[in-house]
Amino acid sequence: MDEDDEELLFRASRGGEQVEDLRHGVLRGPWRAVAWIYTRPWASGVVLGGFALLPCTLFAFMLLYCPPLDIDLSYSAFEVHSHFSAERFDALAMAVKTQLGSWNRRRRESDGGEALRELLMEKLGNNGTLRKASAKGDRASSHRRRRSAPDYYLQSQALWRIELVFVAQGDGERNIFTPERLRTIHEVERLLMQHPRFPQFCWKPMEALRDLPLGPSFCSPPSSLLSYLYPSERGGKIYYDGMGPDLADIQGSLSLAITHPQFYWYVDESLSPENLSSSLLRSEIHFGAPLPSYYSVEDRADEQRSHFKTFAVQYADILAKQSTSQVKVLYGGTELFDHEVRHTFRKDMMLAVISGGCITVLVYILTSFSAFLTFFGLASIALSCLMALFLYHVVFGVRYLGILNGVAAFVIIGIGVDDVFVFINTFRQAAHLGHPRQRMVYTVKTAGRATFLTSFTTAAAYAANAFSKIPAVHDFGLFMALIVSCCWLWVCVLMPAALCIWSRRVEAHEHEGFHCCKWSTIHGPLSDDDDDVALLSVEMEPDPLEADGDAGILFLSPETPLNPVGQQHQGVVSAKLQWALAHWVVQPTVDRRKTILGLFLVLFLASACCCCLLKPASHAPLLFRQDTNLQTLLALRSNLSSQGISCPMCSGVFMEKPHSLHNRSSSSTIRTWTHERARGAAASTSTAPPNTAASINQTGLRLTVFISKLELRSSTRVYRFSLNATTPSPWTLCGSEREQVSSFQAFSRPWRNYTRRMTVCVSHDYYPYPSWMITFGSCDRRHSWMPEFSFYVATAAQQHSRKLHFAQHKLRPHPTRVCVSPPGCGVGGTPDGPARGTFYAPLPGDSTTAAPEKASKMFGFNPCTGGACGRPAVRPLVDTGAMVFVVFGILGVNRTQRGGNHVIGDLGNAILDPDFDIFQEMGYLCKICKAVSANKQLVKPGGAQCLPSGNKLSSVLPLLHPDCRALPEPNLLPGQLSHGAVGTHGGKVRWLSMAFESTTYKGKSSFQTYSDFLRWETFIQEQLSTLPQSSALRRGFQTCEHWKQIFMEIISVESALWSLLLSLVICVAAVSVFTAHLLLLLPVLLTILGVICVVGAIMYWLGWELGAVEAISLSILVGSSVDYCLHLVEGYMLAGETPPSPAGLGNETAARRQRRCVEAVKHVGVAIVSSAVTTVISTLPLFFCVIVPFAKFGQIVAINTTVSILFTLTVTVATLASAAPVHFSRTPGGVLKAAVAVLALVSAGGAVWWVGGGTTLRSTV
Repeated sequence: MDEDDEELLFRASRGGEQVEDLRHGVLRGPWRAVAWIYTRPWASGVVLGGFALLPCTLFAFMLLYCPPLDIDLSYSAFEVHSHFSAERFDALAMAVKTQLGSWNRRRRESDGGEALRELLMEKLGNNGTLRKASAKGDRASSHRRRRSAPDYYLQSQALWRIELVFVAQGDGERNIFTPERLRTIHEVERLLMQHPRFPQFCWKPMEALRDLPLGPSFCSPPSSLLSYLYPSERGGKIYYDGMGPDLADIQGSLSLAITHPQFYWYVDESLSPENLSSSLLRSEIHFGAPLPSYYSVEDRADEQRSHFKTFAVQYADILAKQSTSQVKVLYGGTELFDHEVRHTFRKDMMLAVISGGCITVLVYILTSFSAFLTFFGLASIALSCLMALFLYHVVFGVRYLGILNGVAAFVIIGIGVDDVFVFINTFRQAAHLGHPRQRMVYTVKTAGRATFLTSFTTAAAYAANAFSKIPAVHDFGLFMALIVSCCWLWVCVLMPAALCIWSRRVEAHEHEGFHCCKWSTIHGPLSDDDDDVALLSVEMEPDPLEADGDAGILFLSPETPLNPVGQQHQGVVSAKLQWALAHWVVQPTVDRRKTILGLFLVLFLASACCCCLLKPASHAPLLFRQDTNLQTLLALRSNLSSQGISCPMCSGVFMEKPHSLHNRSSSSTIRTWTHERARGAAASTSTAPPNTAASINQTGLRLTVFISKLELRSSTRVYRFSLNATTPSPWTLCGSEREQVSSFQAFSRPWRNYTRRMTVCVSHDYYPYPSWMITFGSCDRRHSWMPEFSFYVATAAQQHSRKLHFAQHKLRPHPTRVCVSPPGCGVGGTPDGPARGTFYAPLPGDSTTAAPEKASKMFGFNPCTGGACGRPAVRPLVDTGAMVFVVFGILGVNRTQRGGNHVIGDLGNAILDPDFDIFQEMGYLCKICKAVSANKQLVKPGGAQCLPSGNKLSSVLPLLHPDCRALPEPNLLPGQLSHGAVGTHGGKVRWLSMAFESTTYKGKSSFQTYSDFLRWETFIQEQLSTLPQSSALRRGFQTCEHWKQIFMEIISVESALWSLLLSLVICVAAVSVFTAHLLLLLPVLLTILGVICVVGAIMYWLGWELGAVEAISLSILVGSSVDYCLHLVEGYMLAGETPPSPAGLGNETAARRQRRCVEAVKHVGVAIVSSAVTTVISTLPLFFCVIVPFAKFGQIVAINTTVSILFTLTVTVATLASAAPVHFSRTPGGVLKAAVAVLALVSAGGAVWWVGGGTTLRSTV
């Protein structure tokens, strides 16, 4: 390179600084220090060591001397505690906690009822009758307390539990009460009890001692309806403990169980006495304390809990394998559920390791197989993460790491590697500079400016989420802004030092290694010509238009070979990719720019319309994949009772005393069944057919039908049915492919419910082999079908049976296929007939059907024969609806002493109403209770719980006010206590909360449930408005924990959309300042808007709905889509003009603009495509995450990156080629003017927002 080229190069890069000094390597100011440090390997080593040690030291200080950084994986992290719905519920929760020490339901109800009753007695004064009633009640209460006093025998207190939910699935009716499904459930429950350590932790209540079959351990069996369905018999007595080997009569057992209201706790809400069918069955296994070696429950409680947790988590792997095609086994409980959540989180985080490995290999290739640069490039990203964690936790004081922050581990890899590529490629392309100082200063200035532009815009876009009131979104936005900023800073500091050492000490050794391996001509995609911004080439030519006053613009010639001493040739992959971009993308885009812009406009409008069609979520937010145990269990909780309700003593062990087997109600059943069994056994032994000894079992009743097949042609199979196990050649026994079966069991004579006859027919008309079929009817002799043999099956599900499908093929030779599911038989939508349908066959080797005389006495036992069972119990309330509280005496919550907005930690203090007097307001309180209870649209029948439980408060209140007569009584489970609560202090009732089980279904989406909230709010306000102005009850309110959840999702969507808009505004402002030209802002703005709309349209085409997870994922679109188009615009500003090319491009303005655009894309295209590939690869592992927010983030980022790179190479290029300024040069004065203009516009817009719409937005967010 001659001196003129060098002078022109640095005139362009420094903007007109003293060229003569630069030519001789003379640097001034801070750049002299930068050049001095980064041209001496020892000084660069000090920089590497210092900036590597600093984050590690600060991170170690954070771990050792700062409060631990908690991880919040719950959806509660999305709750907005500044919202009125959260403030109301938190005020009630804190009032209860202040009064009783915890939000514990049993303590809240027992203590509250006693305190209120004592105050009422004191108010009423001396009343003889009342004193007698009080004394009687006290004696009864004392008696109850004595009976419920804790018993400290080993494992006698039910302290822990494992929840099981069995859900019916598969074909046919989704009824869990079928023999096959009940048998599966019974096997699962028995399997859990067979754990070798189960007796060491099981619950051992005193009632189990009377159940002889439970000995010798006397562990309580699962709390399950199977205690009625599988009774056991010992010594002539029936024990309803679920330990029996055989299934009793299903209808009779359920008829007995439904006489107790506890029955409804086990089933879903669809079950009724007229329809004993449920889609699920609930079960609980309780474990007792104190454990062996502990003298009480309180003795080292944490240690006992730790021992139990270690034991309980062993069931996770066992239960995960128990689901069948008919029953899905769900499992939970505090320990198991938490273990599953944390195990899932750790497993998903391990995918970051896979992502990191893929990125490491990719970076190694893209750095021309330089292990040194790969290590320090990735190390700079990792160190920036440690620094960001220190700033996040220590400086900004955030004590919690939310679930969204886990996405940063994937996203920062793509962002950080982008910056690393820029520095490496800038340094390589500056290899032509003779002086090392010039080369290093050029690298730091050019790469630093380019990466700062994109990093600042990305960090600002993420930082917009920090303004959200949602804790998880706020923390995620702050953390991402910090980690992107730290990543840029550490890359800017460490990479020049690493490049200095690499060029002086390592590069030669790497080249020698490649030469030894004969790889000296192989390079990665990022060679010395590759760039993430428009970087300078080795050859500089004077600008012919510089005399017109334009700044010197660089001539970038891809044809100029780069081959200085010590440098490699251009990579093969890079050259081919560059050629493909130039010939297949860039040039066609420039030539057809108007067509592309027109298509973009059509696509933009169509996508915008699709975005408008996005519907709000119609279901509750998903935290895990729908097919997982965790999410299915969470979804079913809306169909189950509240987690606060447990029913350890609801099974038959506690509900039914041992019955004599010979009483009148059951003897007729046993005698009748025994007589039928003897008749069936005699018939089976006297009618055994001859010549079938090899295929019929010892009872002479059951037979085995064997199925073999023969491949006639590639698409034709013939099936053979035989009672002989021998398979003649060339026939082969059927395998399990296409869900076929090789044999099945049947009966040779009608037995019990196996009464449907099926016939096997054979035809010899199909040469060369015969064809077989089976039918419910008779063989069609007119078409040469002759009967072979017959057997008997059942048409409905039986105990120990399986369902099989059969269908005759319509094409010759018309074979019949038997399989376990319709797709395997090719069964379509046509109706069943004699030659196609379903039947039930006994399971192979089942002793109860093969040898019925060996069944236990409980097999088929009906406890309700002759009307022995009572009437069905009325369904109680088990908290399946949202529980709404109407609160009086509480004004709000004081959070002045609470920092942050996170849900974990102190929620504040309740503010009590000093004017609240329950005795003055008693009449109005009773009226409100009756009015709310009477509203059947809001409250379930029997759902009003206006008072705490116990002490006959409903009999005392009428003495205070006549309106308190006939208060509604709640319909609760026996032993279940009311949700109503009172707070007392200083001998005065300070607050009161009434509870109502609403008709609101907790499984609906938040947008659908919002209408229920409005109905409740309107009704309560109407009731309060009728009260006198002086009444303190007018300041009452209604609250519900479910309202917090619905507003969480609604506000999440609204806040995310506002964050998206704010990110766009910040991005546009930043790009306006950096480009200092509206026509250069236009391509970036069009690209970002197009990417947002197209990504939204893709979400619509994929069938997604706009919920909290999707909306929050959208908030990162701007930050993820601005990089590539901004790099291209920056490259356009630095790209030079060339003389007219032979292709015919003249000196016209349009031709110069197009040439300048083409040159920019040639040199930036390879780098931004490589960066896009890196980002997509880093997010691909997120697709396989079980946690839905992670998977959604990965999918949206991958879609966004793909659309962004496509639009950058087409729309941005076409816009630059059509409207970009030709003779524009960015100057410091122009940047300053743009900054002032942007500041003025932002100030004016902020003022308008504050005056006009700020109030509404602030109240929403």
